[in-house]
Amino acid sequence: MRYRAFAIDLDGTLLAGEDVPQANIDALKEAIAQGVRVIIATARWKEKALEVQAKLGIRETLIACSGAQVFDPETGKDVFAARLPADFTREMFAICNEERCIATITGGTSVRVKLDGEPVGAMMGDEMNWVPQLEMLDGDLPRIGAIQGSKAVTRIKDELQAKYANKVNIFDSIGPTGRIIITITAKVAEKGTALIAACAYLELQPEDVVAFGDAENDLAMFRLAGAAVAMGQASDEVKAAADFVSVPNDQGGVGHAVRHLLEHGGF
Repeated sequence: MRYRAFAIDLDGTLLAGEDVPQANIDALKEAIAQGVRVIIATARWKEKALEVQAKLGIRETLIACSGAQVFDPETGKDVFAARLPADFTREMFAICNEERCIATITGGTSVRVKLDGEPVGAMMGDEMNWVPQLEMLDGDLPRIGAIQGSKAVTRIKDELQAKYANKVNIFDSIGPTGRIIITITAKVAEKGTALIAACAYLELQPEDVVAFGDAENDLAMFRLAGAAVAMGQASDEVKAAADFVSVPNDQGGVGHAVRHLLEHGGF
């Protein structure tokens, strides 16, 4: 197989809910044993990517926050970082505070979750902090915002998307529960830009990489990678951009595609 690395989305791709299907783990461990590097490329914060890496037995440079962060766990330092602009952030926070929604805001050192009513502890990871209202933090603009809630999402798209089109990306994505959310990053932060940064750091070329994904924010990786794999439940747009359409994520879609690659060398 000529490919030297896999760049793999988490929600709706490598994960089924919060778990990695054993079929995916087994296939990826076989690929890793053959020298393939696995780059997690997720809209979530880096802690979730590190948790998944532990299940695969690796510590590898990763893409988090939908491309707003490229992080090397060996050095503990960012290879690439981007933050949302302050003016947009103020307006987004105002909408989220006025509307009933779940807003997950990832900064430099913490993840704030705004929702109505204090959550049960089991709903929150160790790195997550519940807040009743979102406030600006000095020196810590968000890397990414993930918003769920029809009124808030509609208002952000209607009131802010065109106004800040040159400053931010707003993508529809699939959350861990399978519901549509919007993910928001700075314009320079998307998975394609992050993949280029990760490849340069790892002394790879983007054409050495196979990208795996299921949603709109994975398409930038698809366009740059040497090959692209869409999950079976992905939209028609994502499937059309892929070189190979696997089975759905909850049926081990990543593992199915990886085994095809290992057996055939390509698509």
